Amino acid sequence: MNKVFVDVGISLDGFLGGPNRGPHNPIGDGGLEIHKWMFAQKAFLQHLHLDASHGESNNKDNDIIEEIFQRIGANIMGRRMFDEGEANWPEDAPFGTPVFVLTHHLREPWERKGGTTFYFVNEDIHGVLEKAKQAAGNKDVRISGGASTIQQYVNAGLVDELQIHFAPILLGNGIRLFDNFEKGRFYIEPERVINSSRVTHIQYRVVKP
Repeated sequence: MNKVFVDVGISLDGFLGGPNRGPHNPIGDGGLEIHKWMFAQKAFLQHLHLDASHGESNNKDNDIIEEIFQRIGANIMGRRMFDEGEANWPEDAPFGTPVFVLTHHLREPWERKGGTTFYFVNEDIHGVLEKAKQAAGNKDVRISGGASTIQQYVNAGLVDELQIHFAPILLGNGIRLFDNFEKGRFYIEPERVINSSRVTHIQYRVVKP
C-alpha cells in the first residue's frame, strides 16, 4: 500500500526558502544553502545526470538520498514550485516520475526526458492524491512542496511521514514550513534521527487522533 510522505530541507529557523522567491530566484535569497549537503553526494549528482566523479558515497547522507529516490513513484507539487522549476530545471527534469501540479491554469501534460511527465490538475487534493497513488504503483507518493501544498495535505490527514533535513543555517526570513498547521488535527512521533557534519535528518510518523 502506498505511503504518502513529505521530504524537504529547511533552515534551523524553519524556512523552506528565502525571501524574494520566483522563477529568476528559485528557493529565494540564500535558499540554495539549505540543500548544499545534497550537492556533495554522488547519488544526488547521478540523479541529476551531473558529473558524479567527485561525489561522496560512503556516508549516511548519500544513503538517505538513494533511499528517497528509490521509494518515490509519483510527486505532487503546487503551481508556485512548478513555476520556479520550469524556468530552471534541465530538459531531463530531476524527478523521473509522474508529477501532479495543483493549479487553476490547466495545460496539456508536459513530458520531459528521463521519465518525468507533469500533469496539471484542478481538483481537490484528495482526488489528486488518488491519481498519484495509481501512477505510483507499488511505490510511495511524495508531497514535494511548496509549503502551502504540504500544509494542506498534512492538515487533511493524508500524510503518513514527514522527513525533514535540517541544514545548520539561519535564513531569518522567507516561507516557513510550519505555519498554518492545525493543532490537534495530528501529532508527530520521531522514528529516526541521523546526523552528519552537514545536516540532521529527522523522520517523523504522522499520527491522526
